[in-house]
This record gives sequence, structure tokens and C-alpha cells, in this order.
Amino acid sequence: MLLALDAGNSNITIGAFEGRKLVCQWRLRTVHEQTADEWGMLLRHLFTPVGLDSAAVGGILLSSVVPPIDSTLAFMTRRYFHTEAMFVGPHTEIGLKICYDNPNEVGADRLVNGVAGFYKYGGPCVIVDLGTTINFDVISRDGEYLGGAIAVGIGISIDALFSKTARLPLVEFRPPQDVVGTNTVASMQSGLYFGAVGMIDGILERVIAKLGPQTKAIATGGQAHLIAGGSRFLSVVDEHLTLEGLQMIWERNHPQ
Repeated sequence: MLLALDAGNSNITIGAFEGRKLVCQWRLRTVHEQTADEWGMLLRHLFTPVGLDSAAVGGILLSSVVPPIDSTLAFMTRRYFHTEAMFVGPHTEIGLKICYDNPNEVGADRLVNGVAGFYKYGGPCVIVDLGTTINFDVISRDGEYLGGAIAVGIGISIDALFSKTARLPLVEFRPPQDVVGTNTVASMQSGLYFGAVGMIDGILERVIAKLGPQTKAIATGGQAHLIAGGSRFLSVVDEHLTLEGLQMIWERNHPQ
């Protein structure tokens, strides 16, 4: 069994694979102060209710954009799963040519999404990952990771409106009933939702103009379903894209 972990700024997404099949997944908060023992016990306890055996874990692959917890997670995998974790990085064989000016600057999650987007949907494609930030990862027809864009995430926008103003409340992100809000909460939800959709579609329109009309736009991440409903360009929502990309990279580096 492969254990795939995607460590992001807000959450760690974990998937258990039997071969190419994702049999279970979990989402945990990214807690910098968590010890290796706490991570290890937590992961083991996740296995029991779904009937998985931690002893069956034969490989662990990690993509992380949170360097302070990397050594803790690596120690945890050795101590609790008796396995040396593999970390995705710019020198990992991923099946894409990285065309970033400095490959060391590319987030591991962006590379993983590029792999899954290209090998599941073909190129050219652009993957929009709605997490703490909104990442746009662009892959050419020939399997080149060209780069992309990084924008402010929806959660950050909500927190900023609340913390940087005197009277605006903390609101839930959801599609508003009308673009014209008739109270403060509705007005904020309109601005947040249509602002995010407009920004995403604006960037996608330019990427598609650059790569051609056959470019596929795929959404993943926390608010993907909400945003895709209002977008002119996001035709596919794939919530398991990052985990499946990790499985593809593991398979490429560990051929049977």
C-alpha cells in the first residue's frame, strides 16, 4: 500500500492507494508544533475505522510546501511505518520537462498537479488549485511544465476583510443569490465570490489565448466545486487530482 501525503499551508491531505486505486483519504490541519509521535499516532488511528493495516504500507511519498515540518514527517514515517519517505522535488523524475527559470522555486504541489493534469487529461492544460493560495499550473502539449500564476486564496481574502476593517463580519464563502447584495453579508459574499471567479476566468482567458482553444482547464482544491459553477472556463473538477499525481510519480519511480 502506498501512503501519499500532500502537506500544504493549511491542510495535509493523505491518501491510501492499493495499486492505482485510492481506497481512502483524509484531511488534517497543518500544525507546525505537532511532534513526530503525534503525527504517527494520528495517522495510525485513522487506519483502524476503515480496516487498513499500517503494517501494509510499503511506500510513502510526500509533497510539501511547509519546510519546517518536513523533518518531523520524515522521522514519523521511519518510526511508525518503518519506511523512508520519498519527497517530491525539482530533481524527482516526474515525466515533465520543468521550464521554470529556477526549478528549485517550484512548489512540489504544483509539479504534482501538473503531472496529474497532463497524464489524465492531456496537454495543453492548466490546473487551478484553490487552496491557501490559488495556483495556476500550465502544461504544454508536449509535457512541459511552463509555469503559471499564484494569486491570493479565498480564505486569505475573507480573513483580510474581517481583520483589516472595523465593522465587516467574518462570512462564509458561497455563491450569492444575486450579484447585488442588499445587506453587508450578501454584499461581501458577492464581492468574494464574483471577485474570485472573475480573477480566475481573467487569468484562464489569457492562458488559453496563449496556448490555444484546445487548452483544458481543470479545478481542484477546497472551493473547486463552488468556483467551477460560476466559471466560463473550468470544465472539469477533480478533487483527487493531487493525490493521484503523487501515485503517478511513485509508480514512475518504482516500476513493477
